[in-house]
Amino acid sequence: MTGVAIVTGGTGALGQAVVMRLLVDGMTVCVPFVVDAEDEALRARARGMGDRLLTRRADVTDPAAVETFVATVVRAHGRIDALVAGVGGFAGGGLIDTDRATWDRMLALNLTSTFTAARAVVPAMVSAGRGRVVAISSRGVLPPMPGFIAYTVAKAGVIAFVQALAAEVRARGITVNAVLPSTMDTAANRDAMPDADRSGWVPVESVANTIAFLVSEDAAHVTGALVTV
Repeated sequence: MTGVAIVTGGTGALGQAVVMRLLVDGMTVCVPFVVDAEDEALRARARGMGDRLLTRRADVTDPAAVETFVATVVRAHGRIDALVAGVGGFAGGGLIDTDRATWDRMLALNLTSTFTAARAVVPAMVSAGRGRVVAISSRGVLPPMPGFIAYTVAKAGVIAFVQALAAEVRARGITVNAVLPSTMDTAANRDAMPDADRSGWVPVESVANTIAFLVSEDAAHVTGALVTV
């Protein structure tokens, strides 16, 4: 599989797995980052494939920064074949325990970041007449689980966004899909839930494999789908 992909959130646990899978598949992968140490960790992991990994500092919650990053990718490579909108964050709390700052942060990290990335990338895909967009929602919102209302609403919003955008660009040769992982086996989740039964947790590589399928030519006729992992 060849082509150019942008992966937002590409320095996180799932993001690194996605970046590595797409690099192994032969794609050029472009990742905006904020934290130097996370960028260094990703580059160390991709050693030997670094000529196809482009990283640039960019705040993915800032529309202007994202647009500048996307313009840099287009100038460097002349195309964007895939967007994986992988920025996200988690906070627990029911309605009464959730303050406005937490609500705003969950919407910004999980929903608005997806809108911002797609709005910057999709025009290039429309011009090319093809493209793949994959966003990350959560299995925990089908049906919504109690106890983390801001996160749940934000991830449910991702589903609505994906299905609406899929309908908008269906005739433009662009597919838009959502991946809905169950609890993923990450260091952060292990630290947050040290006594949990991890036997059913999902390896990040399994989620990355699903994303790789959705950006491939094999998924050319899959759009508006909600793929649970």
